[in-house]
Amino acid sequence: MKGASLRVDFHCHTHYSGDSVSNIPAVIKSARAHGLGRLVITDHNCLKGAIEAHALEPDFIIMGEEIQTTYGEFLASFVKEQVPKRLDPFKTIELLRAQGAFISVSHPFDEYRSGWPLTLLNEIAPLVDAIETDNARVLHQRMNDDAAAFAAKFDLPGTAGSDAHHPYEIGRLSLDLPDFSSAEELRAVIRQGKVVGKISPGWVHGFSVAAKFSKKLHPKTNS
Repeated sequence: MKGASLRVDFHCHTHYSGDSVSNIPAVIKSARAHGLGRLVITDHNCLKGAIEAHALEPDFIIMGEEIQTTYGEFLASFVKEQVPKRLDPFKTIELLRAQGAFISVSHPFDEYRSGWPLTLLNEIAPLVDAIETDNARVLHQRMNDDAAAFAAKFDLPGTAGSDAHHPYEIGRLSLDLPDFSSAEELRAVIRQGKVVGKISPGWVHGFSVAAKFSKKLHPKTNS
């Protein structure tokens, strides 16, 4: 219902990501069970999982993509056309802007996972909608704290997400927001978001290691 509050997980992967074997029905079931009102599917450089999930639950699933640039990664919501990987960050922003997507920056201060050079972050900050300030898969809370401080410096709102690679993780971190149904409406309400949850235990990264191993052994059945 319009005007109601809902919890949103902005960062989730399915078996269309190289480091996940989560099937889409299981992802949706887990998201519902954890009380989410929206789930953004953000597979690595791929829109197939988001399209498939959205077709099953169009009022629940938001199509997104986590896009690797020549430096760090962007986390986009309301994506309509897949954006290629390994483009210059400014070209990636241009392609996302052209389709009206909501653009956040993935775990910008996580040095273990596609961290961004600070000088480049300073340049792209005025061009994005938000910073991922609460990522459940960071190994140290300070990485999220640094992201939040950076967002505050540029007066940018934050997004929160589980970065789930297994259904168990979904909803671990989320934002409680007023209802919205488009990128424009999300921009209008994002600053009202309240973070719900906490970071995941470090061992959840084992799900990604196991997924990569499984896909090497059974490439056709896990893609």
